[in-house]
Amino acid sequence: MIWFPEKWRRRRILKRAPIAESIWQAVIAQLPFLQGLTAGELERLRQWTTIFLHDKKIHGVQDLVMTETMRVMIAVQACLLILYLDPEYYDDWMEVIVYPGRFILDRAYRDEAGVVHSGQVVASGEAWLAGPMILSWEDVAHPRYAAGHNVVIHECAHKLDMLNGSANGYPPLHSSMKPHIWAEIFSQAYTTFCEQVEQGTATGINPYATTNPAEFFAVFSEVFFMQPQLLIQHFPKVYAQLTLYYRQDPAVRLKCAMDDQV
Repeated sequence: MIWFPEKWRRRRILKRAPIAESIWQAVIAQLPFLQGLTAGELERLRQWTTIFLHDKKIHGVQDLVMTETMRVMIAVQACLLILYLDPEYYDDWMEVIVYPGRFILDRAYRDEAGVVHSGQVVASGEAWLAGPMILSWEDVAHPRYAAGHNVVIHECAHKLDMLNGSANGYPPLHSSMKPHIWAEIFSQAYTTFCEQVEQGTATGINPYATTNPAEFFAVFSEVFFMQPQLLIQHFPKVYAQLTLYYRQDPAVRLKCAMDDQV
């Protein structure tokens, strides 16, 4: 439940900090996976995006100058995940750091013998528990639609996952959902997908999802929004659980958009 002071704050933000119509229309036109959203859904998405832009500091590093259009591009994709949830799902973090391109991360990992190693990896995104979300603008600006890749959706899925603490592929579920069913379906799907990747079976889904259950949830969230039919084809039970969690059905939405174009 959103209390009156928060409702008042949001109305004040929407009135005082609206997104310019020209910028809004330009951004929406660049994101084909938003096709099929109703007028009411687009209005809600615009409101959530406006609140996101007010509440989060989005800034570039390494001489990257962030324009308002770039900020809206990031915010609208972040808010797609919470379209039928609420901006409060993102309340525990305040900052988005944007690099011009991919960046280097220092990572530590433990091998099978229990020995801890450190190394560097090249990344297009990173989400920190109760900390900033880090993005590569090159990857934000050029999502790979056919492969179902979207770095903003991926990192925001991690943020939702972290609402239970460390990311583990098990975000806080709605009271109407059954935790044991989620756990069973995702566990079985993760095992199956790892076996498919190991055997070289092509599904079109990013094999990075085999890294761990957290990456599995984030990658499959990308595919859910970007290539829903691909997820329905290979993992229909996971798709069904994600429709319950996100309270959206992108496959139906995109089909309606295609029917309207005929």
